[in-house]
Amino acid sequence: MDFELLFSLVGLLAMAGWVGLFVSPWTPKGSDLFAGTIVPVLLATTYLGVLLSSPDESGGFGSFAEVMELFGHPGAVMAGWIHFLAFDLVVGAWAVRVGRREQIPFWAVACCLPVIFMLGPLGFLLFNGVRGVRRIRGRSN
Repeated sequence: MDFELLFSLVGLLAMAGWVGLFVSPWTPKGSDLFAGTIVPVLLATTYLGVLLSSPDESGGFGSFAEVMELFGHPGAVMAGWIHFLAFDLVVGAWAVRVGRREQIPFWAVACCLPVIFMLGPLGFLLFNGVRGVRRIRGRSN
């Protein structure tokens, strides 16, 4: 398997999904379908293909040392990368949908998206902070 080519292809696919999130104010249903479903399903399918095509590799998830050993194998690193791309996009799509439903200004959600993309859990935390501030301000008015 050509992991360099696959790395480029899944990266382009994920970026297309993120672009879909940024245009969601103009095409909310299309964005939800494309960035929230189609791209993550394609990434998940690719992830499954990488897992199935990778030979049995040493390492595992029972200890930090086993995880380090596992991620010494190209197939495991590629699967981990696709996992990262897929789940961060799913969280980004969720944030856009929740933001729309809770009437959070899109600019506030859009500020969270790069953080979700680059630093997943911190972006999730930031978005939930934005939601919390919005709720507190809503109660005080």
